[in-house]
Amino acid sequence: MQDEDEQTGKAGAGKGLKKSTRKIAAPVVALVALMLIAIGVWQLEAQRSGPTVETASVGTTPVTIYAPHDAGPVPLVVVAHGFAGSRPLMEAYSLAIAQAGYLVLAFDFEGHGRNPVPMSGDVEAIEGTTQLLIDETLKVMEAGLARPEADDRVALLGHSMASDIIVRAAGRDPRIASVIAISPFSEAVTATLPQNLLMITGEWEPRLRTFARNALQMVDADAQEDNTARSEDGAVIRRAVVAPNVEHVGVLYSRTAIGEALAWLNATFERDETPTIPARIGWIYLVLTGTVILAWPLARLLPQRAPPSTGLSHRRFAAALLVPMVAVPLAAVWIPGGFLPVLVADYLAVHMLLYGVVQLVFLHALGLRVTGYTLVVGVLLAAYGILVFGLALDRYVASFVPHMGRLPIIAALALGAVPFMLADGAMAHAHPQLWRRALIRLAFLASLAIAVALDFEGLFFLILIIPIIALFFLVFGLMGRWVEARAGPVASGLGLGLLLAWSLGVTFPMFV
Repeated sequence: MQDEDEQTGKAGAGKGLKKSTRKIAAPVVALVALMLIAIGVWQLEAQRSGPTVETASVGTTPVTIYAPHDAGPVPLVVVAHGFAGSRPLMEAYSLAIAQAGYLVLAFDFEGHGRNPVPMSGDVEAIEGTTQLLIDETLKVMEAGLARPEADDRVALLGHSMASDIIVRAAGRDPRIASVIAISPFSEAVTATLPQNLLMITGEWEPRLRTFARNALQMVDADAQEDNTARSEDGAVIRRAVVAPNVEHVGVLYSRTAIGEALAWLNATFERDETPTIPARIGWIYLVLTGTVILAWPLARLLPQRAPPSTGLSHRRFAAALLVPMVAVPLAAVWIPGGFLPVLVADYLAVHMLLYGVVQLVFLHALGLRVTGYTLVVGVLLAAYGILVFGLALDRYVASFVPHMGRLPIIAALALGAVPFMLADGAMAHAHPQLWRRALIRLAFLASLAIAVALDFEGLFFLILIIPIIALFFLVFGLMGRWVEARAGPVASGLGLGLLLAWSLGVTFPMFV
């Protein structure tokens, strides 16, 4: 009897110690998260010192102007982002170039970022969408040249899609002294045009590296990567360099790549100011990691009202995975699209709606209940993702704050995203094992892959959305899991559904 009392006492003491540890852990984790955020923000804001940074517009095109202090008239560099990008994504280059004494104008293409005008025209014809983007680039260039800080010299720098735009723009305007194409591909490159061309690719971009090498060898058949080639008459100068250990997005933060761009500009304009290039991407990771970690102690403040985890039978679990994975793409491809002005967003909204509804049919036995508590917590989760993580993302990575024209798109996407994430949350809550959660998300991604296979031409751009959804599950899904543990799957599903609709609605280009 005494032994039993001692064991009971020890068990109670163990539970009390564990509870006390958890109480201490939450504020410690919150403090660490806040420190990470503060250090990262401090470093990133310090990197903006030097040039004056202001926002403006050229017609309807939003621009960010990076002007050097008291440098007199200097060359202008126009910076253009790639497909589904925006001005913040190019800021590592914009800041470094401005700190080297150049006037920099970065802008959002039509349909991208906070530009309210959708892309339009025929995407398959040079005289269509491409021509409109060339016109927009030259319009921004003219506005930059009209500024008092600019002399009459100008260079263009662009990433991915924009590499083709700036190459063609240079062919139209002889004032453009240099073109810097990052992750380049353009059928407009010839042996003689552009006359002054630097091509930067990431080490893990084999197809684009091949293009850059071929463009280099148009001038010198023996030239290789990291060589500079000149035509016999000296009129054409071309260089292809590789940024180590990076891919299509990482090349935008590579200090090697930024250093090459600065050196090329300085050689073109006979300047020698080369600032220290800071390591930007690490501080961005620090800020974003801190905001994710901070969600855990905040979730611990929620009252514990999550229902117990009730697993499905193996047969029902398999059916809930496989039936929507196969049936939804077979059905959804027949539903007419074109009702949203964003590439494939209308199809994605329908796909998510059907997927969520079908899966919820299999999950009806779980007895999911919507209460005032779950609604409030779901809205709070969405608000945290948008106002904390999202604003940090908007400031340092890519546009996350929409203009008014995107709000109806977000609302339409939410009609599909919320049922889908409610079903996803219920499935994950019923089977919390990590491998099962991974399987649940992979089944959805597989259903999108099947849809692309069924209509490759019409749904090709879904290929670009799949990595974004995978990243969403990795980042916001972790926050949702912590909320789910306290408030249940309905709260986390609602919050994540609103967040998913917002993330997709602000990311992909508007297109008429």
